[in-house]
This record gives sequence, structure tokens and C-alpha cells, in this order.
Amino acid sequence: MTMKKNHSPQILSKRIAETIRNKLVAGELLPGQRLSEAALSEQLEISRNTLREVFRLLTQEGLLKHEPNRGVFVATPDIASIIDIYRVRQLIECQALAQAYSMHPGIAKMKQAVEAAQQCRKQQDWIGAGTENMHFHAAIVELTDSDRLIAFYHNISAELRLAFGILNNPELLYAPYIDKNAHILELLNSGKNEQAANTMKDYLELSERAILAAYTRKNNQVP
Repeated sequence: MTMKKNHSPQILSKRIAETIRNKLVAGELLPGQRLSEAALSEQLEISRNTLREVFRLLTQEGLLKHEPNRGVFVATPDIASIIDIYRVRQLIECQALAQAYSMHPGIAKMKQAVEAAQQCRKQQDWIGAGTENMHFHAAIVELTDSDRLIAFYHNISAELRLAFGILNNPELLYAPYIDKNAHILELLNSGKNEQAANTMKDYLELSERAILAAYTRKNNQVP
């Protein structure tokens, strides 16, 4: 009983950290956004002390940043982080597509994400389309059947969504990739794994250039 009591605050902090991480992945929290300790602790029904521990964990992960006398803010990934994320994505996703087999359950999840994104497009729900895009790529990683890679990709998904948030125009970012995702799925379903992998490589390079260009424009703006 004593052990359970000692570990429960730590378990709660990890669970709440995962909740906030999921909010980042879903695009509910944006780069540079200030987080209200009072509002968030009330919303999550936790004490401020627990929330401060959660903030500490997420700051260590590079998802939040603390500014003295100003508070806690959602982090904005730097150029080095963005380049590194895309390098990792190419290594994992292209290889996953190249080696996938047609009956893998991850392919059904890719199809579900494509169809949901198409519905979001009809409703002009571009934040929703972005979330389905995240689901699509997570499903690709599931094709590896590697618990370690799946967990690793889950951990960088929040940072990836923050990189997307730099563009600050979800329609411009996500609209072109709905059809690109559908095309990659079609190639995979046709047994053209190598072509799907090569298409994904070009896709990721295009996406990376768009994010880096947006980052450069943002940093070159006159205050």
C-alpha cells in the first residue's frame, strides 16, 4: 500500500503530461501560446503543484519553455529540431512503406485517416485534417511492427505538430497532403511499395521545405 501511495503522484503527473501531449498533437495548443496555470489546473482537475511537475516534465522534453517572470509557454521548435525530425521521419516512414505487407492492420488505419481527412476538407475543418494527417503517419509507423519505433514516433509527434503550427495557416499546410496521402495509400494497396516509399521521401522533403520557409519568414518579420 505504501509503495502505491508513493508512486501515485508520479503516475498522475505522467498521465496528465500525456493528456497535454495529446492536446499538442491535436493542434489544440499552438507554438508560443502562454499556458495559464490557474485555468489548466482547474480544467484538468489537478493541484497546481502537480501541474508544475507536469510542466517540468514537458519542458525537459522541449515541448514547453519557462520564461522567468512571464510564465510557461508552448515551445516553438528551432530549425535544427525541425531538420532532425524530418531526418528521423524519412528513416522510419520510407522504410516502413517499402517493407509493408498488404494485410497489415496499419493500412486499414491509414485508409480510415485518409477518409476522415477528406470529410474534414468538405467541412473546411483544417485543424481536424491536420490531426488525421498525424494519424495517417502514425499508422505508417505501425507498419514496422516495432514497439520501440512506434513509441519513439509517438514521443516526437507533439513536437512535429508544433513545427506544423509555425506555418500558422492550416489550410495551406494540410490541404495538399490529403490527396498525397490518398495516393501513397493507393500505391501501397497496388503492391507498389518501393514507389510508395520514394513518393513519401519526396513528400517529406516538400513538407520540410515548407516548414523551414515559414520559420524563416516568421523570424525575419520586423517586430
